[in-house]
Amino acid sequence: MTGPEKNPGPDKSVGPRSDEAAKLHRGFGLLAALGVILVLAGLVGLVYTGVATLTSMLLFGWLLLIGGVVGLAHAIQARGSNFCWLGVIVAALNIAAGVVIIRKPDEAVAALTMFAALLFLTGGLFRLVGSLVVRGPQFGWTLLVGAFDLLLGILVLADWPSSSQYVIGAFFSLALLFDGLGLIATGFGGRQIVGLVSGSLAAGDESGERGVKPVQPE
Repeated sequence: MTGPEKNPGPDKSVGPRSDEAAKLHRGFGLLAALGVILVLAGLVGLVYTGVATLTSMLLFGWLLLIGGVVGLAHAIQARGSNFCWLGVIVAALNIAAGVVIIRKPDEAVAALTMFAALLFLTGGLFRLVGSLVVRGPQFGWTLLVGAFDLLLGILVLADWPSSSQYVIGAFFSLALLFDGLGLIATGFGGRQIVGLVSGSLAAGDESGERGVKPVQPE
């Protein structure tokens, strides 16, 4: 006669699994909150493009300066290697560019706007010519993008240097806006996926517990 078999009871892995799901849920929530902040910053920047332009240039200058100092420290630590002097030169250029941008942000933003307009012009021209010559499957889309880049470059150059007061700030604000929207979509989508997976796992655990029945002694 066999003795009674004990019920294995609930799976102890459900607790840690639910904790991991809760952490993922909170993480995606923080990601969505960060996206909301970026969207608000992008909207404010689009309203105050002049302030956004100055802020983006100062931020860019400080990033170059801090990166140059860190790169110089690393180059000094790696002295004696073959690439030590190359690291020192690159770090010195970053420091010099950062100092110039921080001291004269207006002149720096004007030069950067000119550079961006020339990039739009050359990129749009190459896309137009390439789409007309190749005529691939994406002919219409490439032609449209090339025409848009060419028109944008012409408009920026036509109003330069006055356009430098708002072009960089508008681009920076749009980047913040679209990045924020992407983070919001990722955060809410991730929370929904975590909720669905957690619900399906909990339902599977409950069904498994119901299927285990204790064996009655003979």
